[in-house]
Amino acid sequence: MSDIADRLAATPAKMKIMTPIRPALLLGPAQPDDPDFRYATGMAIETAVYLRPENGADLLVVPRLELERARQEASAAAILERGELGWTEQRDAFASWTDTALRLLGREGVTSVRVSPRLAAACYEGLHAAGIELSIDVELFQRERRHKSQAEAVAIRTAQRAAEAACTEVIRHLARASSGAGGVLELSGRPLTSERLMAVAQAALNERGHGTPEMIVAGAPQCAVPHDRGSGPIQSGGPVIIDIFPRGLAGGYHGDLTRTVVPGEIAPAVQRMHEACVEALRGALVGLRSGVNGRDLHREACRLLVDRGYGTTTPDFEGRQDGPVLTHSLGHGVGLEVHEEPQLRNLDYELATGDVVTVEPGLYQLGLGGVRVEDTGLVTEAGFDNFTNLPYSLRPEHYL
Repeated sequence: MSDIADRLAATPAKMKIMTPIRPALLLGPAQPDDPDFRYATGMAIETAVYLRPENGADLLVVPRLELERARQEASAAAILERGELGWTEQRDAFASWTDTALRLLGREGVTSVRVSPRLAAACYEGLHAAGIELSIDVELFQRERRHKSQAEAVAIRTAQRAAEAACTEVIRHLARASSGAGGVLELSGRPLTSERLMAVAQAALNERGHGTPEMIVAGAPQCAVPHDRGSGPIQSGGPVIIDIFPRGLAGGYHGDLTRTVVPGEIAPAVQRMHEACVEALRGALVGLRSGVNGRDLHREACRLLVDRGYGTTTPDFEGRQDGPVLTHSLGHGVGLEVHEEPQLRNLDYELATGDVVTVEPGLYQLGLGGVRVEDTGLVTEAGFDNFTNLPYSLRPEHYL
């Protein structure tokens, strides 16, 4: 193919796995838009088979339907239509994929392969029954995917811009709303609900070439549960957690952003919770750089929250458990998955240049609600390149 060099040069992620590997690597999407398959090939096709031999060029086998798209988007050196291997249609999708994989392995003389831990059990069993020696690579691409290339960092930054736009639209709707019967927020004569605000956010994402199957727009008391997506009318005077983690529709890279606002009068307890979370976030942002351990950042954030009179679920930093508590890690990696390596939690994770991570301290109390703030950015030797440019204010009008 005449454009192989150009396509490889335009796909930095692919260049990281072009060195010889042993044994050969065999991949098939184990889920819609499987991140490891996309990382290896530059695209997602659920019925495709990818093979990276121990030596030589990698191959991607696709159905006729996807052949032209694969030629345009995929980074594999050789792209085959599965009919070239003698493939015949079968009722069962797993059997069909296994048949294609076995035909490819036979053509290439490969009898031993590494596979992803995500590979469907039916496909694994089919390969094993045919005499293929299989080993599951539980750390497949973890190191490679952690280190973001310049192009990957740009894609995540772009996703973060989309998240900011969507979050801002949600907050603007909250700012324009008024309190109606029973303290329910109303806008344009209708109750302002979590579902209505999610639709606003989704439209803003779609306009920017991004989307997400779910997000969080949770008012009180629902926002006391960190991953409650939110439902029903939003109440005046309660905190609203807005957590948006869009994915680029073309490249598949995510952003991740959280802000908490209060439409109406802010309760002093919520104000104090928010101030503590923002202080913890800013402290972590100052400390973030390559060589720093994520565990130390997490513990320092826990120490600060305990000093401010709150609790955590981290051993040795429990603090008060009868009020607002931090119940999750300080942060996590972001890329082709919204949660990936490395972690900012009570485990040993030394950060390195090229890591893209979130910082997201939060405090939650049943009956009161919750507060969380979250930024995403790039770890460098000099510090943290924050991709996020939104205020931390609780007041919706500050985002207008």
